[in-house]
Amino acid sequence: MRVKRGISTRKHHKQITKKTKGYLQSRGNFRKAKEAVLKAGQYGYRDRRNKKRTRRSLWVVQINAGLKKYNLSYSRFINGLTRAQIELDRKILANLANTNPQTFEKIAKIAQKTLENVK
Repeated sequence: MRVKRGISTRKHHKQITKKTKGYLQSRGNFRKAKEAVLKAGQYGYRDRRNKKRTRRSLWVVQINAGLKKYNLSYSRFINGLTRAQIELDRKILANLANTNPQTFEKIAKIAQKTLENVK
């Protein structure tokens, strides 16, 4: 007796079309839905890595904006922190610049003082 694959095929098709629920136009059609799911997976994989890149650049912008008050550029600030052996990552520094300006000011002054001592 031959094996008929109707049940497993239908199950597979249902899984794919379920993933495309809410997609526009002809993506209820299985062929288009399959392409859409593959592309969505590729974009998701790529953008999970790109998200880290964009977040870091956002933190850099926020830190730089917080440093304008102290006439200190971002690169000099990071150099000062490195020389002062303060190991805070950019996420924490950006958070401090936005939510706790007093603490950020103290860190900026330390970095500035360290740079002045080097000269």
